[in-house]
Amino acid sequence: MDRLDLNILAALSREGRLSMAELAARVGLSKSPVQARVRKLEKDGVIRGYAAIVDRERIGEGHVAFVQVKLSDTRSAALDAFNRAVLAVPEIEQCHMMAAGFDYLLKVRTKDIASYRRVLGERISALPHVSQTSTFVAMETVKDR
Repeated sequence: MDRLDLNILAALSREGRLSMAELAARVGLSKSPVQARVRKLEKDGVIRGYAAIVDRERIGEGHVAFVQVKLSDTRSAALDAFNRAVLAVPEIEQCHMMAAGFDYLLKVRTKDIASYRRVLGERISALPHVSQTSTFVAMETVKDR
């Protein structure tokens, strides 16, 4: 990966709907080489997809909570079971395994605190091997890239 690839990635990260002609102009190449580079970046898995940036507040998902999760078992089978189960909970937007005093950090989006409480009690706490959770509620999002 060279500087041109990094420039292509930076431009597409900011504006994923750029036409190949616009992208080519921004990175200083002609359209065909840019198209070939983008296809290669997609094929290699560097570009994993394209998405719309949605105003979550407007669609009723404005409440954000971060949840620290401790598991009762951290052997491979338990981690795999937890990881698979997390994928089935739509309110969990992100799940990160941590090197910390807890095992996972979840980013959870819901309509409001009451909805979050239901998700925590009925879904997150019921995930395999969950022994403890701690919740941190976001009051404002300053940067969301």
